Amino acid sequence: MEEFNMIQTVAIWVLPVLFAITVHEVAHGWMAKKLGDKTAMMMGRLTLNPIKHIDPMGTILLPLLLVVMQTGFVFGWAKPVPVTAQNLNNPKVDMVWVALAGPASNGIMALLWLGAIVLGVVVHDSFPMVSEPLIYMGQAGVLINVVLMVLNLLPLPPLDGGRVVAGLLPNRLSYQYSRLEPYGFFILIGLLATGILGQILGPAIGIISNSLFSLAGF
Repeated sequence: MEEFNMIQTVAIWVLPVLFAITVHEVAHGWMAKKLGDKTAMMMGRLTLNPIKHIDPMGTILLPLLLVVMQTGFVFGWAKPVPVTAQNLNNPKVDMVWVALAGPASNGIMALLWLGAIVLGVVVHDSFPMVSEPLIYMGQAGVLINVVLMVLNLLPLPPLDGGRVVAGLLPNRLSYQYSRLEPYGFFILIGLLATGILGQILGPAIGIISNSLFSLAGF
């Protein structure tokens, strides 16, 4: 992307980040509803209204700080959508599908933002004032969704990948593995602060995002 001032940078990233995080959580609740648990629906969380999902730290402060600091790595989180595992048809297996729904939604959104880039390129000559913001916002949308998809597939509780691993392990090992969850956030921050997280996820993020951008002619 080109160099932008702080206001321009925030304007480009705010909608992609809000949608990426909000739809991710709604996808968890939607899949849970399909599999028998209506907790998220009853609590009014199956909505794309970001106000219902905003976590002040994870949805606003941290992504904003990472964007303004131009770290090259943006992520965040929303308030987790409540899921009552006991209400699911097959709790252990169904939780795997509920967990995978979040990263899957980010993959779909990355493709939709890629479509926005293509649209921006197509109409550029006729509507440059519209196409350029659309292209830059599309680039941000692809990047944030690829980052969230790859990050959440990391096999570390409470990330979605950790819940998938817990659901696939035998019961005893699953219980032992799930005991990492209270420490997962601190492990994640430690990996981020030391640069190890970028080394682990960077290659996958680069390959996927560059492949998508190449499809749009970038």
